[in-house]
Order: sequence, then structure tokens, then C-alpha cells
Amino acid sequence: GDNAYFYGTAAEFSTCYDPYWGRHKSRTWPVAGNHDYGTLGASAYYNYFGAAAGPAGLGYWRRTIGSWTVVGLNSEIDASATSAQVQWLRSELTDNPTACTIAIWHRPLFSSGPNGDNPDMRDLWQALDELKVDIVINGHDHMYERFDPQDADGNPVPRGIQQFTVGTGGASLYVPVTVKRNSQVRISYWGLALFTLLDGSYTWEFKPIDSGGGTDSGLAQCH
Repeated sequence: GDNAYFYGTAAEFSTCYDPYWGRHKSRTWPVAGNHDYGTLGASAYYNYFGAAAGPAGLGYWRRTIGSWTVVGLNSEIDASATSAQVQWLRSELTDNPTACTIAIWHRPLFSSGPNGDNPDMRDLWQALDELKVDIVINGHDHMYERFDPQDADGNPVPRGIQQFTVGTGGASLYVPVTVKRNSQVRISYWGLALFTLLDGSYTWEFKPIDSGGGTDSGLAQCH
């Protein structure tokens, strides 16, 4: 999310995003952020990414990679339990089961950063938990944070969802404000997260832009 700062305009996608990340456009699976919706209806975002962004105005999609399902969701529209988005999610994951699943959206349910938690994402998390999703990847707070597996109320559970916040793509960085109880790693440094999707498991690694930024890595099994 927040693919083109600050208002997600067509000009920002053209002059800011495209010269740097545009060469990867054909293999990019985007999700929308609040700044993309700085332009009415995130119209420039949907126009730039086209079908890869999912239906215009909805912005959720499903892909399959081997034994993995990846779903892109939209934190900037209704994500309540009775919403069209959550009903779509339940239908897609029920009808297309795989051994492992990742869900990606912009505003995290849990965050130690200055934006804090986003409780309007709790129903979405609850649905994902019931569907045995393994990983949630978010952005929004400009830092890296990894949580231990937990449920929708933030209780640690061994077979819960593991959340990663990766908001280290280039905007000014944030530092933690209130460290949440299941937060294990927090890094305020520019970089990216690399996920390797294996058969029944996954690895992760935070890669800073240089050696001074701090790292995080590990291996976990799918549910």
C-alpha cells in the first residue's frame, strides 16, 4: 500500500513510482493503502496496476503459487464480518484450499508504531484465523515489525497467524511508541522483507539497504 506518495495521483505514479519500480510491474501483486485513496476512489492506483489490483473499487484478489495461496485485501474499504470483502475471502479460501496461505493488506491490526492498532481489521483477522491462514503482511507504519503467532485479540497462540509489518520502502521512518506484547522484532531502517515459500513451511529475512540497519530471519511451519 501507499505505492505513490503522497496522494496516489496519476502524476505521482508516472514520475515517482514508475521510473523505479515500474520495471517490475508485470510481476507485482499490489494492494492499496490510505495514500493511494488520496485520489478519489484510488482511481490512479487502479488505472496504473490494471487487472493485477483486482476489480476497481474493490481491490482484493487471489493468486496461487505452488502449494501456497496469496490473497491481497483492501484495508481502505469495509472489512467487517458481513462485508462483501470478508464473504468473498471465505468463499475463495474455502473453495480453493492449499497447504499454506498469506494475506496482504495495508493497515495492520496490531502495531507498536505511532499509528497504533487498527481495530477495524479485527473481523478480517478473525476470518483469516478461522480459515487457518499462516502469514499476514502489512505496511502503514514506517518500520519493520514481527509478531509471534496470535489470535484476533492479540493473545499468543502457537497455531495463530504471524504478522509482519514492512513499512520500510522509502518514506520517513517511524520508531516504536508502545511495544505490543507479542512483538518480537522492531527495526527502524529502510529495507525489504524476503519470504521464501517452501512446501509446508516458509522462511523470512529482513534485508536492510546496508549493513548498519539490523536484520531478522527465521523459519516456521504452516498450520
